[in-house]
Amino acid sequence: MKTTSRQNFLAAALVGALTLLTAIVVQAADGKPNIVFILTDNLGYGEIGCYGGGLTRGAATPRIDSLAREGLRFLNMNMETQCTPSRSSLMTGRWAIRSGTHSVPFGGVADGLTQWEVTIGEALADAGYATGYYGKWHLGSQDGRLPNDQGFDEWFGIPRTTDEALWPSAPGWSPGIMPPEKMMEGRKGEPSRELQVYDVAQRRLIDAEITRRSVAFIERQGKAGKPFFAYVALTQPHLPTLPHPTFAGKTGNGDWADMLAEMDVNVGRVLDAVDRAGVRDHTIVIFTSDNGAEFLRPWDGWAGPWRGQYFTALEGGLRVPFLIRWPGKIAAGRISNEIVHGVDLFATLARFGRAKVPDDRPIDSLDQSDFFLGKTEKSAREGFPIFCAERMQAVKWRNWKMHFLRQENMFDPPVKNPVPTIYNLYTDPREEQPTADTWVVGPILKIVGAFEQSLKQHPLIPMGTPDPYLPKQ
Repeated sequence: MKTTSRQNFLAAALVGALTLLTAIVVQAADGKPNIVFILTDNLGYGEIGCYGGGLTRGAATPRIDSLAREGLRFLNMNMETQCTPSRSSLMTGRWAIRSGTHSVPFGGVADGLTQWEVTIGEALADAGYATGYYGKWHLGSQDGRLPNDQGFDEWFGIPRTTDEALWPSAPGWSPGIMPPEKMMEGRKGEPSRELQVYDVAQRRLIDAEITRRSVAFIERQGKAGKPFFAYVALTQPHLPTLPHPTFAGKTGNGDWADMLAEMDVNVGRVLDAVDRAGVRDHTIVIFTSDNGAEFLRPWDGWAGPWRGQYFTALEGGLRVPFLIRWPGKIAAGRISNEIVHGVDLFATLARFGRAKVPDDRPIDSLDQSDFFLGKTEKSAREGFPIFCAERMQAVKWRNWKMHFLRQENMFDPPVKNPVPTIYNLYTDPREEQPTADTWVVGPILKIVGAFEQSLKQHPLIPMGTPDPYLPKQ
């Protein structure tokens, strides 16, 4: 009996190993890489170790830092200045102002992306990918505009944002006045369902659950032999920056350091899942943030050498950590200060996944695949417009930036400059002393003109536009 049991066990193990090997061979032959996209929330440029943070912020980040050693680290990755706009441009490859998602929604309107928009989830799903979304969405709160309506086979997370976790414990609040945010889950083709209230207790727990579900998806899809796209949208360090109970007090350096330790472990769990699935060499892993540093005290983030934070056009609101690993394809240990924008990830990942980029609308995304792969040392992008809400507040071109309005933080009203101010980011990275380099006005205004010209044929979608939206012909 013992011999038979042992033989059965060995046979089952052999079948499982052959199944996994077959899946890996099929996927490798198909040539489409898996993609694991880890997006943090309000993580400043200077928070993790390979950007000068880590231990200097109270907690080492070795698992995140390993991506820098094993892949490409950008010093000049830029995002839009708020959560919703940056997530929108990442999803669609279009400046968020085009899509009616230029600002964080505050209720009372049809928030989020219209169904007319094509997300990277939809593009990759059409190209044969299994798609999963786990974490903060912030691109629509109702059925029809949730991840499972926008290209993802399954999702779990919150439809809006983490500061709403403070509502249930706020003096004077009641659900009859303002319904609380609920954690949700859903599958493609079905309505999403509400889970428990997203309160402070769940705020501490949610990233562990996001990680657990992401790991399960990766391991499941790794065995299936079908390329997969896992979008892991962690909620840390968005306020309230509160670590999981198992990490509370772990570093002895406060909640922020405990949060960094937790984040690093969660990223490590995702990386380990890729390894266990046997697909490391066929998987692109990206780690980045949706915008610049957290601002509201006592949860004060750090933008490293840059001044400013989210909601501003200052470098501290735009520049974010960005690490990408693809073994055998992207050179290990490479560092670049070339300008890239989060909007470029749509066209770049579509190229890697052999997915279609829409041709019936303005696409602001530039294909950076040759640059990422080291076939060229130059980015496809030299500059970009910077929108703060509905305003084009500045333009960045090469190592210069021209501000049309000035705004120090999210609570300051934007004030029009009598004359646009120009800063050389090499000599004045904190944007404190305007330069007389007025010759850069020429290339900067070309960027402005190209955007304005595109509006003549394709007007902006107003914020709050309901479905069905159809562009004017």
